[in-house]
Amino acid sequence: MRNIFIGSRRQLLAAVTGAALLAGTPAAWAQGAWPSKPVKIVVPFAPGGTTDILARAIAPDLSKAFGQPFIVENKAGAGGNVGAEMVARSANDGYTLFMGTVGTHGINKALYSKLPYEPQKDFAPITLVAGVPNVMVMNAERAKALNIHTVPDFIKYARANPGKLNMASSGNGTSIHMAGELFKSMNGIFMTHIPYRGSGPALLDMVAGNMDVMFDNLPSSMAHIKSGKLKAFAVTSSQRSATLPELPTIEEAAGLKGFEASSWFGLLAPAGTAPDTVNRIQQEVAKALATPAMKERLVALGAIPSGNTPAEFTRFIDAEHKKWAAVVKASGAKVD
Repeated sequence: MRNIFIGSRRQLLAAVTGAALLAGTPAAWAQGAWPSKPVKIVVPFAPGGTTDILARAIAPDLSKAFGQPFIVENKAGAGGNVGAEMVARSANDGYTLFMGTVGTHGINKALYSKLPYEPQKDFAPITLVAGVPNVMVMNAERAKALNIHTVPDFIKYARANPGKLNMASSGNGTSIHMAGELFKSMNGIFMTHIPYRGSGPALLDMVAGNMDVMFDNLPSSMAHIKSGKLKAFAVTSSQRSATLPELPTIEEAAGLKGFEASSWFGLLAPAGTAPDTVNRIQQEVAKALATPAMKERLVALGAIPSGNTPAEFTRFIDAEHKKWAAVVKASGAKVD
């Protein structure tokens, strides 16, 4: 009996030791220990814009939920394409995520003659974080000097002075750019488009008076609107914003039937990322967006939180491709 007991004990000890060694292997970590190191969220624009604001809003909640830092990294350039390509080519191990936009995943495929990534094939959609209307703004002093107080005033001046107004955007292909192009084409006016590497630097020049007009995402312009440095004329969405209900839509203000150019922002991972990892991230983002504090914060900025499922976000992106391909074609915009 004693020999049997000793043998069983030795076998048990060997089994436990083997399991412990196996748990330390890379394969075991890959299967069950994500995340075991910091996770990067790539923002394809400069700091200060809505994409950056939303990424930094959810990062602390993800860090707390998973016990590892979720670090926002800004990788600006080419209307978001530089950051998108970087993530598309990254390892699909769950440690590199992407804050995509209507530009990177809805507009750019139709706008750019050559795109260094495939929006629908190179990414695994995780969740739509928020949707926001864009807002037509001018430097307040410039608007006053030109006697522009309404959207019709703006259109009248632009038609009488072709090329004298500069239109800032966060980059080629962004919703901010396309909202302006749609506005130009539907009104038969010409403005010089000046693309920046994000809303942050574009707004600095807007406030300084170096740029005339911008169709910016509402959250990034909100502080400047409230301070009086920017004059807001209208929102580009099909309905008024609950945050600034006094502002008409551009359709209402200018009689432009069917004008709609809103923005959205969502979290994605490289294609092939483990579904379990994708689902875990989506669930934690949805929890964060559902908290009263987060809802209050985003609504105050003019954003509408979402948190939908990966399948729902995938269908949404597919629909956005079709929609914006038609808008790009109608506007005649193209980037080589």
